[in-house]
Order: sequence, then C-alpha cells, then structure tokens
Amino acid sequence: QLQLVESGGGLVQPGGSLRLSCTASGFTLDYYAIGWFRQAPGKLREGVSCISSSGDSTNYADSVKGRFTISRDNAGNTVFLQMNSLKPEDTAAYYCAARPSLDCTMASTYPFWGQGTQVTVSS
Repeated sequence: QLQLVESGGGLVQPGGSLRLSCTASGFTLDYYAIGWFRQAPGKLREGVSCISSSGDSTNYADSVKGRFTISRDNAGNTVFLQMNSLKPEDTAAYYCAARPSLDCTMASTYPFWGQGTQVTVSS
C-alpha cells in the first residue's frame, strides 16, 4: 500500500529551526516529484516547496525563500524540508505529496498525500 508519512513537526520559538521528513512506504520515490504544502486554520492550503524526481530542480514560495530548503535522499526513500528562521506565520499543518512525474509543481495536483505534521512557532 502506497503511503507517505511526515515527521519532525513540533513547537519551536521564533527564529528556531525544524527539519521535516517525508518517508514513503509501498513504493520508491525515485520517479516521483514531491511537494510540501501547509494549511493554517481558516486559510487555504498553499504550496511551500517542491523538488523534481531527480532532485535537480526545486521551487519555493516567496514567503519561505532563503529560509527553507528542500532535499531528497532517494536511497532512504525520504524527502526533507529544512526550515530555519521560523516565524509565527509559518504555523500550520505541513503535508508532503507525491506525483509520478519528473517535474514538480506548487499546485495541489498530487495524487498521493501524507497525513500531515503540525508546526507551531510561538514564544
């Protein structure tokens, strides 16, 4: 059964860092582009970052550029989202998603989704 599991969320103070992981089971991520999305209460889901299946191409929302870094370890079947200089407005549930494609997109057009991990940035 194809499954994505996010981990690494938690409570962090403003300016702190977290690293989110997205681990796949039931399939290999080698041929899948991966996107990270987030949704805060009362807000629409938004694309945060994405990475191509090869890892050669990445994309970031303007709100996280320079602070977040996406990477992948295909051997470990895992994609990471390193989040630095976190702000209260980064507080949201974070989801990873996969699609069988070379190229990634910041649109929510991914067929496979994880259950999410909560990130709370607060002092």
